[in-house]
Amino acid sequence: MKRNIFDKIISFLLGTSWAFIVLGAFIIFKIFLFMGVGSALFFTILYIILGLFFVLLLETMLTYKERLAESKKQTQLLEEIRDSFQK
Repeated sequence: MKRNIFDKIISFLLGTSWAFIVLGAFIIFKIFLFMGVGSALFFTILYIILGLFFVLLLETMLTYKERLAESKKQTQLLEEIRDSFQK
């Protein structure tokens, strides 16, 4: 399947987002560990939720792009069917 530059950029951003979530969660936990395990876990979970929001945003962009491409294909097919009946 042919992928354009938009798909490549979104896929790259998804990969880096997951890397930032995993690495960032570890760093956030280590930074806030001096305040106690409970606080460190709270801030880590808060960071993970925020990171997953951005992953969800990127996935939504991909879904809408795929839906648009599918709608264009369906429109083209419907126009071909309409033209065949008008002749």
